[in-house]
Amino acid sequence: MRVQPFTLDSYVHVVKRGARGLPIVNDAAEHWRFLRLLFYMNDEYLDENWDQLTRQENLFHRPDWWPDRVPIVRVVGYTLMSNHMHLLLQEIRTGGVSLFMRRIGQSMTNHYNEKHKQRGSLFQGAYRSRTITGDEYLRYAAVYIMVKNTLELYPGGLRTAMKDFDKAWQWAAEYPFSSLGEYAKVRSFPVVDKDLLGEIYKNPLQFKDFSRDVLLGGTWLRAEFE
Repeated sequence: MRVQPFTLDSYVHVVKRGARGLPIVNDAAEHWRFLRLLFYMNDEYLDENWDQLTRQENLFHRPDWWPDRVPIVRVVGYTLMSNHMHLLLQEIRTGGVSLFMRRIGQSMTNHYNEKHKQRGSLFQGAYRSRTITGDEYLRYAAVYIMVKNTLELYPGGLRTAMKDFDKAWQWAAEYPFSSLGEYAKVRSFPVVDKDLLGEIYKNPLQFKDFSRDVLLGGTWLRAEFE
């Protein structure tokens, strides 16, 4: 997977991996910090002390003296794995995706190095991306990013999950570090803008049924999206 060219309004599947396949998050606090990063880094205004200023409040508190939030990308979906992340983003301003990914990479690396007394980049080079072309492609990309990857984390993995899909789906929908819960209407965090995908999947049951059909349909998802 390489960085493919994209233009304004493009949807992009972004992957960023840990250096040498190592974890990019190691504990619950780092998982939750990633979720907060998706919110705080997605703003034209960035306070260098955002973490300290907001840590004692709710997950997505913005101090009153900050200017109104102006996103630099549209975060349509995400799933955090132990050693990499999958993001579904829309370029809403020129260079927004690159800036967003650079901010996330720098913040996670700096935090990790300070916390664990390490040096060097946490990540394996720059992010990789695939440009999503068309609504149908977007539908399949959503299943790969939010459903397949989350079910890989299910006890026993994807194979076990498919044996009792209803139970596994509920587990995946409640996994807090994937936006599947937004589309399954289990929660609502101010991170995701459902945008076009929300119009396609207005009904959570429709998304669930489509996801099951896609995952039962074969192994082509991995070859197509990785």
